[in-house]
Amino acid sequence: MAMKVKEVVEIIPSKDIFVGNPDAAVTLTQFGDYESEDCAKANEVVKKLLDEFEGKIKFNFRHFPLTKIHQRSMKAAEASLAAGQAGKFWEMHNILFENRRQLGTTSLKLYSKEAGVVNKHFLDELINSTYGWQIRNDYQDGVNKGVKEIPAFFVNGELVTGKGSFENLSKEIEAAFKKVKKKAPVKVRA
Repeated sequence: MAMKVKEVVEIIPSKDIFVGNPDAAVTLTQFGDYESEDCAKANEVVKKLLDEFEGKIKFNFRHFPLTKIHQRSMKAAEASLAAGQAGKFWEMHNILFENRRQLGTTSLKLYSKEAGVVNKHFLDELINSTYGWQIRNDYQDGVNKGVKEIPAFFVNGELVTGKGSFENLSKEIEAAFKKVKKKAPVKVRA
């Protein structure tokens, strides 16, 4: 009797999903929750930053679902990661923030179609928590990095103190550019 071997599919974790210039010297990372009003506002700030520093930075969103107050945040995070497997993370990310008050499983399936995800197993993956461990890993990574409230921002791995405002984050990004320039190797002519 032949045994059927289940194919192991590698999951792309959110820590490896970026928008912006993949070769940028400055990385902006946010830990957040799709049901959070503050995180939704921060998403608009991030869009402005990506425009302002176009081609100069890259952005990474990490999941930090506050499940005690946002019961649907975990499934929403899983849905974004499921969309990410189809190359549609950022489309889903923005749709989830726009619809943060309607994140039921059926709605998430509809949003995935709106984002352009073609995956007949999408609903099964949500129900079976296929991406649950990756979301928990993001959360634990945030805790390990000192995240206590969201939205929490990091510029090149350094926690940003103060508000996640456009002005504050712009200053932090500019400071990071200066640090990167100082660390750049000096070319010696032979």
